[in-house]
Amino acid sequence: MIVRHNISSSRSTSVGATLIELIITIIIISVSLAGILSIVNLTTSRSADPIIQYQAIAIAESYIEEISLLPVTAIPDVSVAGNRASFDNVDDYNGLADSQASDQSGNVISGLENYSVAVSVTDETISSVDMKVITVTVTRIGAQEIKITGYKADY
Repeated sequence: MIVRHNISSSRSTSVGATLIELIITIIIISVSLAGILSIVNLTTSRSADPIIQYQAIAIAESYIEEISLLPVTAIPDVSVAGNRASFDNVDDYNGLADSQASDQSGNVISGLENYSVAVSVTDETISSVDMKVITVTVTRIGAQEIKITGYKADY
């Protein structure tokens, strides 16, 4: 007995990608990767900004606290102009400009040399109460200026 096999002459289909498809895929991946890497680069370069702002806020708050602990007027006034260690009332700080953040004795605070501090003290009446408005401005090159205002009543 003879068995016949029906062998058809069908075309075999090849599975794969053409050279053009591969080049287009590489281009799409490259553009996507470039965009993602630019976002990562921007995020990394700006990652220290919050720390710089927190440091500036801490400096301003420490100056405000130092000033607020003093009385509005001192009798007798024995402060020496330009010598923070001798300041004995709030008004003595008006016009203070430290080119580097420093403590009350004038010692530059290590690690905070790049911050400059300016203090302004003005008079204001709020709800018929005489107040001193203490504004401390902390700046650093390349960073946002931080301004904090505090009030001291004359009791």
